[in-house]
Amino acid sequence: MECKHYESNRKRCNCTYEPCSRKGYCCQCLAYHQKHGELPACFFPPEVERTYDRSIRRYLSLHKA
Repeated sequence: MECKHYESNRKRCNCTYEPCSRKGYCCQCLAYHQKHGELPACFFPPEVERTYDRSIRRYLSLHKA
């Protein structure tokens, strides 16, 4: 299935994992990370994204009040 938003998604994608085949395909990316108990790169600031710790625990630690 072709994604009609692929080009704009790809431009906004902050994932630094270069061999990723899901860049620009947000639905595939979300499904992949959900299956692994993670969140995609776009949920994290650049300095955290680069660590590849995409865990929900890490995300929540960024948002503690």
